[in-house]
Amino acid sequence: MRIEHIAMYVNDLENAKKFFVKYFNAKCGDMYHNVTKGFMSYFLSFEDGARLEIMNKADLSECSNQTNRHGYIHLAFSVGSKENVDAITQQLRDDGYEILSEPRITGDGYYESCVKAIEGNLIEITI
Repeated sequence: MRIEHIAMYVNDLENAKKFFVKYFNAKCGDMYHNVTKGFMSYFLSFEDGARLEIMNKADLSECSNQTNRHGYIHLAFSVGSKENVDAITQQLRDDGYEILSEPRITGDGYYESCVKAIEGNLIEITI
């Protein structure tokens, strides 16, 4: 397994993008915008293949125990196949973890699930 990407909410999406491009040579993909949810994001890629998703949402909270807040929001693990996403999600459910979103194809093309895991941290399980 490998970490697929790290994501964080920011107040100023364009300024955050410029920061990572300028100081860390990130390559920026196209903006994803879900108008219904008031959500926007960019994926930034780095030389070694690591990726960071920077995101903004209209209803962010400053409260550190909320999932809609600034800073760290989730880790995503690539597990290789839809079958593995399904199996690991079920295993986590069986072990008592809260499944926040069932395995599905998202609006931006990922097949993933999301689990509220250790200490309330969010983990995405993806292909």
